[in-house]
Amino acid sequence: MKFGEQLRSSVIREYQWYYINYDGLKDELKTATGPVVDADNNEAGPSDTSKKSKARHKNRWSEEDEQRFISRLYAELDKVYTKTKVKQSEIQRRIAVSDREVKEVVAKVTERGLAEQGPSEEDFMLLEEDLSDIIADVHDLAKYVQLNYTGFYKIIKKHDKMTNWSLRPSFDAALKKKPFYNEDFDAEVVKLSNMYNNVRTRGNPIKGDSSAGGTQGSFVRQTTKYWVHPDNITELKLVILKHLPVLVFNPNKEFEQADSAISSIYYDNPDKWDLYAGRLKKTEGAEAVRLRWYGGMQTDNIFIERKTHREDWTGEKSVKARFSVKEKNVNAFMRGDLLPAAFFEKARKDGKRSEKAIAEDESLAREVQYSVIKNRYVPVCRSFYNRTAFQLPADARVRVSLDTELTMVREDNLDGVKRSGDNWRRMDIGIDWPFSQLPPGDVLRFPYAVLEVKLQTQHGQEPPEWIRQLISSHLVEAVPKFSKFIHGTAALFPDRINLLPYWMPQMDVDIRKPVTHNFGIKRPGQSHSGTTSDDEDEDDMDSDEEEMEARTPSAPSRGRNGLSRGAQAMALGDMEGQTTEEIASNEDYPLYDSDDESDEDDRIEEARRVGGWTYYSTLAKSYAKATGRGALAVVQTLTPRPRATTVPRSNRTQMFFGDQDVQTKRFKAPKGKKIYVPVRVEPKVFFAAERTYLGWLEFSIYIGAIAVTLLNFGSKPNKLSFIVAGIFTLLAILALCYSVAIYLYRSKGIRERQVIKYYDRLGPTILCGALFMGVALNFAFEGRDRQLW
Repeated sequence: MKFGEQLRSSVIREYQWYYINYDGLKDELKTATGPVVDADNNEAGPSDTSKKSKARHKNRWSEEDEQRFISRLYAELDKVYTKTKVKQSEIQRRIAVSDREVKEVVAKVTERGLAEQGPSEEDFMLLEEDLSDIIADVHDLAKYVQLNYTGFYKIIKKHDKMTNWSLRPSFDAALKKKPFYNEDFDAEVVKLSNMYNNVRTRGNPIKGDSSAGGTQGSFVRQTTKYWVHPDNITELKLVILKHLPVLVFNPNKEFEQADSAISSIYYDNPDKWDLYAGRLKKTEGAEAVRLRWYGGMQTDNIFIERKTHREDWTGEKSVKARFSVKEKNVNAFMRGDLLPAAFFEKARKDGKRSEKAIAEDESLAREVQYSVIKNRYVPVCRSFYNRTAFQLPADARVRVSLDTELTMVREDNLDGVKRSGDNWRRMDIGIDWPFSQLPPGDVLRFPYAVLEVKLQTQHGQEPPEWIRQLISSHLVEAVPKFSKFIHGTAALFPDRINLLPYWMPQMDVDIRKPVTHNFGIKRPGQSHSGTTSDDEDEDDMDSDEEEMEARTPSAPSRGRNGLSRGAQAMALGDMEGQTTEEIASNEDYPLYDSDDESDEDDRIEEARRVGGWTYYSTLAKSYAKATGRGALAVVQTLTPRPRATTVPRSNRTQMFFGDQDVQTKRFKAPKGKKIYVPVRVEPKVFFAAERTYLGWLEFSIYIGAIAVTLLNFGSKPNKLSFIVAGIFTLLAILALCYSVAIYLYRSKGIRERQVIKYYDRLGPTILCGALFMGVALNFAFEGRDRQLW
C-alpha cells in the first residue's frame, strides 16, 4: 500500500484536520510552471519521447515553483508542530490532575481512621477508566507524530527526486527548530505506571525487594526474546504498564539520561573467534567474557562477567557469574599485572561480605584472568542500549525488559586502526546515542528493540493470560536464542566471520504483521483476546537481580522511548477513534516505507500533462503490464504441475505463531559464508548413531554368511556359484567400509553440530537389494541342484 493510502486509512478522528496534506503537496510537485527545455536549452514541444519526460519536468521546475512548495511545506510543518505541542500540554495537565485525584483517593485508604469510610469501588473504577483514556491519548499522539514524520520525509524525498532541487538539508534545519517528533514520553510513562499500579491494587501496591523470589527451587525459569519494530515500541510500553509497573528503585529521584543506559564490552580472540563460535554453536562449556557498566562513562564500578553454556542433558543450568572491580584497575587486571588476591584483600578487611562469597569471587577472577591471558582475548565489540524494566516489587514471577536504541560498536585494533588502543574500551564515545561521530564501518544501529520476557512459574502452571496474548500478538516477533554479542560480531566483522547466525538473513524482512486479534491499546469498554506462545532462551541472560545490585539506589531502571530518537516509537495496531474502518486481517499488510515505492498513477498523470505520444505510450505500457500479469496468473493456474498438500501445524509452529498465517521464505547465505542453524544435541543422538552402525555390521555379516553358503555348502559348486559368492563377499566388505565411513561422518556432524543429512536413502536400498538377490540366487541354485527345474 502506498503511503498516501496508508495515511488516509490511519487517520484518527481527533487529529483529522491536522495531518500533513500529503496529497496536496504531491499535487504541488506535479505543477511546474517553467518552460519546457530540452538538453540543448531549446524549447521543446509535448511530442518528446517518454525517456526525456522526467528530465524535462525537472527543467520546468522553476525558483517560483520551489518557493511556492517550500511555503506550503513549512505551513504544514507549523500546523503539525502546533497540534503536537497543544496535545502534549493537554496530556501533561490531565496526568497532573489524575495524579492529584489518585493521591486523594489512596490517602483515604491509607490515612483514614477506624470509623471513617474508605473510597468506594466505583471511585477506583472511574480513576482506572480515566487513566486508560490518558494512555490511549498518549498512544494516539505517538501514532500521529510517527505518521507525520514519515510523511514529511517521504514528500521531501519525492521532491528531490522529481525536481532535482535538494531540499533535505534546509528542511532538517527547519525541523530542528520545530521538533514535533522529538517528544520524550518517558516521564509520562513512569507517572502513568505508578498511578495505574496504585489504582489497580486499590491503594495497596506491592512493596518489597524487587529481586525477591528468584532463588526458589520449585520454580521453572524461562526467558524468551523478541524483536519489536520501532512503530510498536510506544504501544508495547503502554500495554505492559497496564499489567506491570515500571521498575523504579528511587521514585523520588528525577529521571536522568544515564539511568537506563547499559554498556558491555565483549572479548574474543580475533584470530580464532573461539568465544563467538562457541556461543553460536552452543557447545558444552562455551563461554563469553564481557565487561559491563551501568550509566555513563564516569561510572567507577565495572562488572567482569563470565557466562558458561551448559547442555540440558547434563542436568546443569547455564551460569552467569561476575565480580566488580574499580575502573582504574581494569587494565591492570586484564593484563595480569594486578592479581585477584590484591584487590580482594580490601574486601576481606571491610568485613561486609562473607568469606565464602569473597573466596568464590576470587576464584572466578583467577579463572577469568588466566583464560584471558592464555587465549589472548582482547575487546572486539561493544553493545549499548537503554533498558526499560517492568516488574512487581517482591514478585519475580513475571519480568519484562525492553532494550531500545541497541547499538553495536567495534572495539578492536584490527585493520591498522587504533580504536581502544591499549585501553580496555574506546574513550571517544560514551552514551551519546546514535554515536554520529563514528565512521559507518565502526557502528551498527540495530533496527529493532529487543523484548525479554522472563517467567518464573511452578511446574505445570500456565503463564499469565496477558503475557500469552502479548507474545502471540502483532507487536512482537519471536527470535529464539538471539544474542547481542553474536549479532554485533557477525555484522561488524563481515570479512572475518564466515559462519552467521540463523536470524541474519531475516534482517531485510519487515517484521511488522497485521493485527491478528483484538490486542493493543484500547479505550475503556473494549475487550481483548489472544492465543498463546512460549519459548525458552538462556543465551544472553541479563539477570535482573544483578542489574538491581549494580545500579545505585537512586537510579531508576527505565529507558527512553524510541520516539525521542527519530520518531521511532509509534504504534499501528489501534484503530479506535479513526474515521475509516480497520483493515481486514486477510488483506495485505500495508508496508509504506519502501524506498522503491512505485507510483503508477503519478507517471500516468505526468504523461497526461505532457500529452501526445508520451501519454499514449505510457498508458499502453501500463495496460500491457496489467494484461501480462493476468495472463501469467491464468497460465500458472491451468498448467499441470504438482500441487502443494496442506500440512497440519506442528506443535512448535502453534507455540510460536498461534493461529496466525505463517509466511515461509528460503534464505540464501551470502557468497563465501554459511548460516548456522541451531541443532539440539543430546547423548541419545550419539547412541542412535552407534546403534545404526551396529545394525550395518549385523547385515554385513548376513551378506558374508550368504557368500560363504553359496561357496561351500552347494552339492556341486560350479564357476557361477563361485563368482556370485565372490560378489557377495565384496559386497560384505564394502558394506563394512561404508558403515564405518557413515558412522564417522555422522559422529563428526553431531559433535560439531553441523546441519547435514543424517538420513541415508541409497545405502539401505542397496543393502536390501543385495540381501534379496542373495536369497533368490541361493533358492535358484538349490532348486537346480535338486533338479526341481
